[in-house]
Amino acid sequence: MSEEARPAIIELTDVVKEYRTDAGPFRALDGVSLRIDAGELVAIVGRSGSGKSTLLNIVTAIDRATSGSVVVAGTELGGLAERQTPRWRGTTVGVIFQFFQLLPTLTILENVILPMDFAGRGSARERRERALGLLESVGLADQAGKLPLSTSGGQQQRAAIARALANDPPLLVADEPTGNLDSATAEAVFSLFRELAASGKTVVMVTHDSELANRTERAIRMVDGRVVDDGRGGSATA
Repeated sequence: MSEEARPAIIELTDVVKEYRTDAGPFRALDGVSLRIDAGELVAIVGRSGSGKSTLLNIVTAIDRATSGSVVVAGTELGGLAERQTPRWRGTTVGVIFQFFQLLPTLTILENVILPMDFAGRGSARERRERALGLLESVGLADQAGKLPLSTSGGQQQRAAIARALANDPPLLVADEPTGNLDSATAEAVFSLFRELAASGKTVVMVTHDSELANRTERAIRMVDGRVVDDGRGGSATA
């Protein structure tokens, strides 16, 4: 798909996010304008405090912008009511955390089924079949009945990716997804992200790994709450 034909999945225009602190207002995002299209594999890089995590929170509607426009998959998030947000997030964005955040008392299979339960997607049988298919796609079908803590870190991260895909969202957002993995497992997870982007998913990941970032289609560099390189003109480094 040519860049011109790709629809925008994320469109940010002059986004500001300020927090009140004892020392006064702190501006975590300072006039960020950004477009990310369908099927892009994008890394967001920058030092701690540069605004990377705040940007992810704004895009996933975990937090709200102080001002500016945030449009994700065609929805203006500023106009989304609080009661609408969980369902919107559940069907639009798959979130992958550094520490997996699988529920320890549920099996791997049950963890993948859970988002479909919340969204009311299909019948119980259809949810189970889809979850098993997703686990197969990430090489975890043989781990479906195990509890998360009885599997390796790499297996838990792949289970978290399967869970993020449960409701077939157009956007996957990952916060340091390879930060706790050995190099071989990190490579396998990154290869999976590339496959997902090739299939049309948009994958946005925050990473401190500059080598990994430079292998993505696009690396966006942030400094002090601003985008200083949007990655369209060349590589960015952490």
